[in-house]
Amino acid sequence: MKKVLILFGGNSFEHEVSCDSVNFIINNINKNKFDYNVVGIDFDGKWYEVNKSIDINVNWKDKYIKEVNNIIEYLKCFDIVFPMIHGNMGEDGKLQSLFELCNIKYVGCNSYSSLICYDKLLTKLILDKYSIPQVSYLIYDENTDIEKVKYPSIVKPCKCGSSLGISVVNNKSELINAIKAARKYDKNIIIESYIKENRELECAILEKNNKLIVSDIGEINKSNGWYSYDSKYNTKLDTKISNINKCIKKKIKKYSKQIFNILGCRGLSRIDFLYDIKENKIYFNEINTMPGFTEISMYPKLIKNSGINYKKLITILLNL
Repeated sequence: MKKVLILFGGNSFEHEVSCDSVNFIINNINKNKFDYNVVGIDFDGKWYEVNKSIDINVNWKDKYIKEVNNIIEYLKCFDIVFPMIHGNMGEDGKLQSLFELCNIKYVGCNSYSSLICYDKLLTKLILDKYSIPQVSYLIYDENTDIEKVKYPSIVKPCKCGSSLGISVVNNKSELINAIKAARKYDKNIIIESYIKENRELECAILEKNNKLIVSDIGEINKSNGWYSYDSKYNTKLDTKISNINKCIKKKIKKYSKQIFNILGCRGLSRIDFLYDIKENKIYFNEINTMPGFTEISMYPKLIKNSGINYKKLITILLNL
């Protein structure tokens, strides 16, 4: 029986999302095939083994079993690690670098691709070279002339997930406030053209037997015009397989596979696109190397729609 370590938490702004995701993994792991332990990482970077029979929540430290002191030796007790951690440390390559340095197997993209995909600017610059369609954007710094910004625009921190720190702006005053809000999450900021009449479309990729399973295209009906943190995790979403035309679906699948390979991803990723309704065009939006695994998350739903149930999905990832 393979020994698995499931990690969650971390010191990112997405700590709470990680707590939700780890419950999904625990509830769907095949307990006849895998013997697993669960470890939470707190905001100070300390590791704690927790009771795997409890429902993990933001107060998980109230129920931990013991603190893990020698992390490296502890990691070496397991055959594979499932780092169900979103945001910095989990998706930016830091944990992956630790695993690689210690020759420890783990689920997901390697340190190189994790670093690139987590940084929206690096991702954009690389995909520009491969002519992947993207909305026009500029990199904001102290030398940027904001008088030249066209509205509406969308302001994003370069390194953050779950739509945190993102704002749609319609004038200079809103832009200045949005820049301040984004800087709470990252010092580097991107300002993109905002497509007012858009549809947000998502594609899931799963690696199995050295082949890529590319899902059908998912779509979420948005209540506030864009896919915010609140709409992702705090509201009941209308999640569905998109009814967009077959030509657009085919393009998204093609681009998704291409992007996955260009950025050196492995195991899994969810790739997001914007569809400009007026212009009938699609644009790459972002890639998630460790997408959400909550009960309302798009990634596991899209893979399930491809004929792979949740338990089988977790098994495939742990056997890569």
